[in-house]
Amino acid sequence: MDNSKIIDGKAISMQIRAEIKSETEKLKAEKGIVPGLAFILIGEDPASKVYVRSKGKACEELGFHSVTETLPGSISENALLYLINRFNADDKIHGILVQLPLPASIDQQSIIESIDHKKDVDGFHPLNVGRLQIGEKCFIPCTPYGITELLKRTGTVTEGKNAVILGRSNIVGKPVACLLLKNEFNSTVTVCHSKTKDIREITSQADILIAAIGKANFVTKDFIKEGCTIIDVGINRIEDKNSKTGYKITGDVNYDDCYDKCGKITPVPGGVGPMTIAMLMQNTLDSAKGIIYG
Repeated sequence: MDNSKIIDGKAISMQIRAEIKSETEKLKAEKGIVPGLAFILIGEDPASKVYVRSKGKACEELGFHSVTETLPGSISENALLYLINRFNADDKIHGILVQLPLPASIDQQSIIESIDHKKDVDGFHPLNVGRLQIGEKCFIPCTPYGITELLKRTGTVTEGKNAVILGRSNIVGKPVACLLLKNEFNSTVTVCHSKTKDIREITSQADILIAAIGKANFVTKDFIKEGCTIIDVGINRIEDKNSKTGYKITGDVNYDDCYDKCGKITPVPGGVGPMTIAMLMQNTLDSAKGIIYG
């Protein structure tokens, strides 16, 4: 197998984290500012606990100040809003992350909108979403931000290229489409979704294919163009009787089937995932430095 085709998100994320650590040390030395990130975890969801723990570890490694508030799933919406407002007013906190999903009893959009948009390092607040749409400075959602960094740092040509995105979510599909339309990338963007007709015909024209639909191994070699770049955002558990856990993690792309035909491809795991955490750290550092909102 030709390993030169693999887009190593883990290695690239480590490069970014090294840059962030250096900038953090400089910020501390010159201005006495320590980037601060607050995590709010509600309930007992195992995946959410893992995500928050890994993000907290990244903060520690990079020299950030971090606080984790773990709350019961029975917490009221008003109590959660009170905590968020406390962090909004805390000068030592530059980013606030409420781990999603939330319990059904809490209005997720109200919580997102309650976070000060200047501390919205997830990039989900409507003000940041709107600023992204019109090309203004804003916090970019971390996974789309990571995807575009992968493209840039691997020297992938985007200008004038056909970029096809599978999935129209607010977290990945829509924001990555906005990013690739910017002058920095100048791609021609098509977004496909569950009601799109002849998806295979559309994806087979893609120079860059971004798969984010949550369907394991959906994309096979007959979906892709020879030499295309594939960014696989999917994280799916499928049964694997040979594994100790009884399952394995796979993406939305059938990696083995597409490997020989594509030009570049991200593995799952080890592709987009590590980049998401790296870009969360970058957004928090930028918030501490006043780069986005001053």
